[in-house]
Amino acid sequence: MKKFAYIHKLIYFCSVLLNYYAMIHVQDITFGYRKNQKVWENFSIEFKDGGIYGLLGKNGVGKSTLLYLISGLLRPAEGMVDVDGHMPHKREVAFLQDIFIVPEEFALPNVSLRQYVAAIRPFYPNFSVETLHMVLGEFGMGAEQHLGQLSMGQKKKVYVAVALASNTRYLLMDEPTNGLDILSKKQFRRAVVAGMNPQKTLIVSTHNVHDVENLLDHVVIVSNKGVLLEQAIGADSVDLENLFVETVGRE
Repeated sequence: MKKFAYIHKLIYFCSVLLNYYAMIHVQDITFGYRKNQKVWENFSIEFKDGGIYGLLGKNGVGKSTLLYLISGLLRPAEGMVDVDGHMPHKREVAFLQDIFIVPEEFALPNVSLRQYVAAIRPFYPNFSVETLHMVLGEFGMGAEQHLGQLSMGQKKKVYVAVALASNTRYLLMDEPTNGLDILSKKQFRRAVVAGMNPQKTLIVSTHNVHDVENLLDHVVIVSNKGVLLEQAIGADSVDLENLFVETVGRE
């Protein structure tokens, strides 16, 4: 585990040299699924380009909603979301081909993995079959899979592998280790390290902090009132569970 964490830290510090400006801007957004029930109100946050962010918060504070707003699947009632100069809700081709979201709940078609990749690959110009095979290998899986015959945990591995192989600049994951057993969670961490590069920004929303804490370059803790904590994680490990409890306890 320490070896993989060390390799990832090297990747992150290289990215710091290449990136200076915040590339994801969320400015004064207000959003609610019901008219009189707001998830976010005048909420702002920035994610700098490059590295892995852990997005933490209590149940129901809107972490998944924030990912959907960044990806353009939802649109704020007020305020602005800007991703590298694009307004996500406009769903422009140049934006869509450079962002990938792995939601907590998803469905895959009843086709072979080869057919699935052939169908989505044209939408992602930087898609790498080599990366796909490498990440699948980290999961102990081959490329000759039929999606309809896989367990939910296996489908999660395939989806994560495809997401990393898409080589988009922005990658969003919502509870990516849910449904994975202990060995698979270790494989997930190895797969993420193998699939990252200095140009990628990964935002992971999770409650399972121990599954990802050795991967993170930054931790962001949010509540319905706003950002409670933004902190870079250096070479020394951080106990995210204690940090979360202390931060939320001060709210």
